[in-house]
Amino acid sequence: MSQQLLDRIKSLQTQVPKAPTVASGKLVRGIGLTLEAVGCQMPVGSQCLVQTVDGQIEAEVVGFAEDITYLMPTEAVKGIVPGSRVEPLDREPGLPVGMSLLGRVVDGNGQPLDGLGAIKAEKRVPLSKPPINPLSRRPITSPLDVGVRAINSMITVGEGQRMGLFAGSGVGKSVLLGMMTRGTSADVVVVGLVGERGREVKEFIQDILGDEERQKSVVVASPADTSPLMRLKGCETAVAIAEYFRDKGLNVLLLIDSLTRYAMAQREIALAVGEPPATKGYPPSVFARLPALVERAGNGKDGQGSITAFYTVLTEGDDLQDPIADSARAILDGHIVLSRNLAESGHYPAIDIEASISRVMPMVVSDEHLMASRRIKQVYSNYQQNKDLINIGAYTKGTDPRMDLAIAAEPVINTFLQQGMKQILPYDESLEGMMSLTKGLGNG
Repeated sequence: MSQQLLDRIKSLQTQVPKAPTVASGKLVRGIGLTLEAVGCQMPVGSQCLVQTVDGQIEAEVVGFAEDITYLMPTEAVKGIVPGSRVEPLDREPGLPVGMSLLGRVVDGNGQPLDGLGAIKAEKRVPLSKPPINPLSRRPITSPLDVGVRAINSMITVGEGQRMGLFAGSGVGKSVLLGMMTRGTSADVVVVGLVGERGREVKEFIQDILGDEERQKSVVVASPADTSPLMRLKGCETAVAIAEYFRDKGLNVLLLIDSLTRYAMAQREIALAVGEPPATKGYPPSVFARLPALVERAGNGKDGQGSITAFYTVLTEGDDLQDPIADSARAILDGHIVLSRNLAESGHYPAIDIEASISRVMPMVVSDEHLMASRRIKQVYSNYQQNKDLINIGAYTKGTDPRMDLAIAAEPVINTFLQQGMKQILPYDESLEGMMSLTKGLGNG
């Protein structure tokens, strides 16, 4: 190899690429949810300020095409005119976190909403972190008490598990989340209320959460009237806060209500910047973001804590084959289905134990516990499959011993699966009740 070529290679190896210049620009067009600017040299994800006739509004860079930069405002677009100046936002990057977050209510940017003053930040963390090496995660080996008997006994959740809560509207998702918040054995609870009605945020905090449980909780609220960008950030902020507490060695219960609103926010942003729709109107980026968000929960490395996560998934028309529901079911460690029929009959929590499953339950419970839950499901399922036959009087008692047992046991099982909204039933008590119930059902 010639000396000239060697010198050329050495020169290329020592060259350091220059960082892109951050420059201000001006608006040239505003259509729908997005603003288009020229002259901006800002990377995707950076914050900026847009001058308006009334002052300034914040926006984020969400994409670009040649010399056009696409901006998504974080608040209502008012007072913007052609040629409005766009300037980089001079703010310390990252999300402020600290133990002072406990008992607080914040927005998608981590700013307080409760009027209790500024949050004392111990450090600032990015909204998205590199994923943990799957081989470095601790395995799921112990159950997590959520204070709900039907879940503790029949759909046992492990510390570090990711579960989906699938339901249509008005069947008790928020109430069930509140029950788990009050009854959990986790050290910290992080609740993300994303895309829900603003009225429900205050109701959840005051009526469902309660003052005592609030002291170990952090609530991130991005209601339906906020921009899609803030709804997207609401979920990511909740996860980043949960990661902070996990890295401090604490066991965290993360409740996101709802994963569907997160997907819808990403759909609005993607369609606004020109991404083509794919599956039933959802662009491909939606299905790329879902696993990236979900995989951030779970057990940490040795010496760290865990994030046990529940994500509510809205099923349109109670259709479990909805694209988001179908995608979520494939990437989660189990799912709990809330039945509208049970809710309409006054059965609360309206958990359909036939359609629900915990994929890690066999790893965190004893064989006796597992067999008892299967026995109850068998008897319950036998009744449900022949319910119409029983109701019209077409079944004659004594024809089938299994059916006789199912008919006799049905009211007892239903009573066992129901629980009052303010009632907390610990794991040991739930297990004791299940074993007592199983003794009366025999071995089948």
